[in-house]
Amino acid sequence: MTTLNINGEVREVSVDPQTPLLWALRDTLAMTGTKYGCGIAQCGACTVHVNGAPVRSCQLNVGDAEGMEITTIEGAESKAIEALRVAWNELDVPQCGYCQSGQLMSAASLLERTPKPSDQDIDNAMSGNLCRCATYQRIRAGIHRAADILEA
Repeated sequence: MTTLNINGEVREVSVDPQTPLLWALRDTLAMTGTKYGCGIAQCGACTVHVNGAPVRSCQLNVGDAEGMEITTIEGAESKAIEALRVAWNELDVPQCGYCQSGQLMSAASLLERTPKPSDQDIDNAMSGNLCRCATYQRIRAGIHRAADILEA
């Protein structure tokens, strides 16, 4: 049994400690907002925050996550994530939406570190998040809009 702190709640999971956190979240805890994309930390669909930093949950084992603060898209609550949600809706950022939880988690981390990011800041921070629909320009515009919302 492994004890995890997920979205501010202590949860116990009975899985092999070598199980990727992604599968414990999705299969054991039914938290399906975090998506499986590639399984090799290349697409960003499985991004969660661990101790406040974006991490690919497909590469973090449950045993290694014990004692860390894990935030999934379901529990993400910050001024940055709220501004991003508003901007995403205003600008119709997602197309299919599959990658969006990972995109939002990475973008929120960026805005928390860099409140007024440049295009280059955004490109650098978001480079590990792939979008099969290629909505990169809308994602960048959404991050800029969220930064404006936060500044207002």
